[in-house]
Amino acid sequence: MSDKKGKIIVISSPSGGGKTTIVRKILSELPEIVFSVSATTRPKRPDEIDGVHYFFLTDKEFEEKIKNNEFIEWERFYDYYYGTLKTFVLDNIEKGKTVLLEIDVKGAISVKKLFSDAILIFIDVPSFEELVNRLKKRRTESETDLQKRIDRAKMELSYKDKFDYIFINKDLEEVTSQIKSLINEILKKEK
Repeated sequence: MSDKKGKIIVISSPSGGGKTTIVRKILSELPEIVFSVSATTRPKRPDEIDGVHYFFLTDKEFEEKIKNNEFIEWERFYDYYYGTLKTFVLDNIEKGKTVLLEIDVKGAISVKKLFSDAILIFIDVPSFEELVNRLKKRRTESETDLQKRIDRAKMELSYKDKFDYIFINKDLEEVTSQIKSLINEILKKEK
């Protein structure tokens, strides 16, 4: 076990902001970072793997974990639960590993309250219209769920000033490179 605790880095953005693509790229290039797989009750998409993309739970299983205080943060939105399992994050930072969380903005604020040294990164979009277009192009939700994501994005954008760093995703390669550079600096300070 390491004497030095690891860091928690949180990347958030509204749906369609590009966080999943950016996180995947960063993880492929920085293998020393541990990705925190979130738990959810939403249906699994065809390309997703349980335990890799999410831990897919039933409402009953998720609610039992809430009751047992097993989440660092959790929320119910879009009619589904989402949360970060406490044991996974704590076990890894105790081992001196840096853990990367890809979660919503309210979850990020909750993490910062519990771990004041957590580093919060917000990925903004060039415009709200651009965000709506990105969400429509994905075609992964029903019209009702799409509208919920659009409505929620308005709220999420209002939280960005609570983050330590804000990056605007105008160009995916460029913003990924900028965030990767920041994370490399954080990792260097840890050594």
